Amino acid sequence: MLDRGPAGLPAALRMQRSVLEEKRGLLDRAIQAIRKSRGVVAAGRRPDTAILKNIIEVIEMQNNDWSEKYYSPEARAKIKERLPEWTPELQAKAEQDWLDLFRDVEAALGDDPASETAQALGARWQDLIRGFTGGDPEVSKGLNQMYSERPNWPADMKARMTPFSNPKVWEFMGRVLKPG
Repeated sequence: MLDRGPAGLPAALRMQRSVLEEKRGLLDRAIQAIRKSRGVVAAGRRPDTAILKNIIEVIEMQNNDWSEKYYSPEARAKIKERLPEWTPELQAKAEQDWLDLFRDVEAALGDDPASETAQALGARWQDLIRGFTGGDPEVSKGLNQMYSERPNWPADMKARMTPFSNPKVWEFMGRVLKPG
């Protein structure tokens, strides 16, 4: 965890506690599902597909629900409402747009953040974020919080985000997007 100073420490500790309690709940559900399956096997029966499916779903939830804690209930509802619009094709396009943007930002790292090129990159950055958030301030707030906690992301998400992990890009874009 990065140094947040004395004022930010209580909030950081609350967030960490919340993350750990959520993970404990998911682990408890996974353990319960496995116990149920073992009980069936111990009784000499084969576990049916519903039990095995439940174990897999509970374990998968550990990977899928990690980001929800960053969003308010209202923001989660807005994200869920927009989910049907987020097709696999749109996801692929967004990923390619981000890859292209990161490549272009890396090429501009020596530029002045106030330059026309850098500001155009900043506009693209904000457009891509708006594409996910729909311009909603609550969703944006959660997204900002989630990205500020990148070191706490699950390993599979960190691996997936490797192309977007150049700290020089993030620092440069922080200067580009900093209010004047």
